[in-house]
Amino acid sequence: MKRLDNRVAVITAAGSGMGRAGAILFAREGAHVYVTDIDLAAAEGTVKAIRDAGGSASAHRVDVTRVDELRALFDIVRNEKGVLHVLWNHAGVPGAGGLNATEAEWDFAMNANTKSGYFGIQFAHDLLKKAGGKGSIICTSSTSGLVGSPLGIMYSAAKGGVVLLAKAMALALAADGIRCNALCPGIVDTPMLPTFFRGVPADQVEKIKGDFVKANFPLGRACQPEEIASAALFLACDDSSYVTGIALPVDGGYTAR
Repeated sequence: MKRLDNRVAVITAAGSGMGRAGAILFAREGAHVYVTDIDLAAAEGTVKAIRDAGGSASAHRVDVTRVDELRALFDIVRNEKGVLHVLWNHAGVPGAGGLNATEAEWDFAMNANTKSGYFGIQFAHDLLKKAGGKGSIICTSSTSGLVGSPLGIMYSAAKGGVVLLAKAMALALAADGIRCNALCPGIVDTPMLPTFFRGVPADQVEKIKGDFVKANFPLGRACQPEEIASAALFLACDDSSYVTGIALPVDGGYTAR
């Protein structure tokens, strides 16, 4: 039996990178996946890959910083399926670096990384309760949510909030048979990765990235999106049925120091 047979999953920011890898893997394991992204064409590309492989999925454009769009998404799930087994709040942004962020940049980073997760869970709560004790919420944080990032101060603040959001939700929702955990990737080889190297000339990004990985990650390489997807699958399925309220680093040893 597949690990997510006959289950329903929602994944935000699933048009590329880790979210896309997760959507493809969840569908391969039997779930119907609601693939959401702010870029509808990217979401549709993920859905095509899923359907071409024989899986089930639908694409939806959702800006997670807009509470009305999140509410509308879960209304669709409610009307079509009436139940939700897995919610992966994956959407997030690096945000501005340093100490000179504007108020608008601060608000955008907090909305995309933290507020979106809170309201996503709020709107999905009744659907997850109907999962018969199989409800699982995954919130994507970061190693920067576990240890401070001197260059990504705003990012650390937002992703640290995601960790505590997941822990608090785990306590609040346990009686409903819903688990909630935070996933904390280290450096992952995705299209968004170059945005973390602000101010580095484009022709030097690969060298700087390579040097950074070798100096900071004991396994000596960047993570692949599929490795994050595998960790998310563990948290989504019954293999982790007694795991709730944790922050799981998938970081090649970065936080072991």
